[in-house]
Amino acid sequence: MLMMALAGGVLMFLLFLIVITYFSGEKSETARKVRRYAASSSAGEDKEKRADYLEQFMKLIRYLGLRFQGAPQVKALEIRMQQAGLPLLGAEFLALAGVIVIAAGVFGLMLTLSVEYALGLALLAGLVCWLYLNIRIDRRRQAFSNQLGDVLIMMSNAMRSGFSFMQAMDLIAKEMKPPVSVEFMKTLAEIRLGGDTETAFFNMGRRSQSSDLDMVITAVLIQRQVGGNLAQILDTIAVTINERIKMKREIKTLTAQGRLSAWVLAALPFAVAVFASIINPGYLQPFVEEPLGQVCLAGALVSQAVGFLVIRRIVNIDV
Repeated sequence: MLMMALAGGVLMFLLFLIVITYFSGEKSETARKVRRYAASSSAGEDKEKRADYLEQFMKLIRYLGLRFQGAPQVKALEIRMQQAGLPLLGAEFLALAGVIVIAAGVFGLMLTLSVEYALGLALLAGLVCWLYLNIRIDRRRQAFSNQLGDVLIMMSNAMRSGFSFMQAMDLIAKEMKPPVSVEFMKTLAEIRLGGDTETAFFNMGRRSQSSDLDMVITAVLIQRQVGGNLAQILDTIAVTINERIKMKREIKTLTAQGRLSAWVLAALPFAVAVFASIINPGYLQPFVEEPLGQVCLAGALVSQAVGFLVIRRIVNIDV
């Protein structure tokens, strides 16, 4: 009964926050929209109109996000939001993750009436949020790098036909697909609003987290200082980047078996444990109840993690 009362209290608290947010409205909406536009690097990536219920939920997230603005982790999280291409501020993502963790904990508590299982499910929900953010950052960085070779070729051809460097960048922003078009659009907007060109390029490199783009930025900045044929420089860099991408794909193909083995070996013990628990529910109880079993279980988990990391280290080859 105590668990049910606690779960009901948490649900009532969340319902109270939703109602308060709905009727209170938001202050400084114009300033907040400007700040969200400046912080988001993916305004052009998501053009679908939000449904009313989703808009109300995001209104709640923005309201809760205001409470996290002073947190020291928010500034670093802002950069990661830009790297992931998420249309959220860092404080808003923190609030969204908090709501998901609380909802997962309440769901686990109502489902099992066990605080331990509820905490475990809440921890798992937080881990999923963190993994989602990192996976999205990695995929966006990879997509940017895969587009960069074609971008440089298009820019060099445009400059040979009489375009200036800024006009070539504007062509990329209009013709290419995200995430390249979004990043070039933000860089052009920063320069046109009076920002320093070098700083704008460095900001794009920080958002993209691409070593290939860092090489391009370095070459462009050196050319602006000492001169030279920028179109030819971009062609040379494009050939290098395309060859590197080709080599990465070949390595990924050759190491596919090793990467698959790492995931299979990591998942196999857990699958066997679940299967054994279904067939014989008390079979694995000694590993949980007995001190020696707990030590063996901890050692097995550590060994499993070390083996997985070693295999991943072997098959992940930097080019």
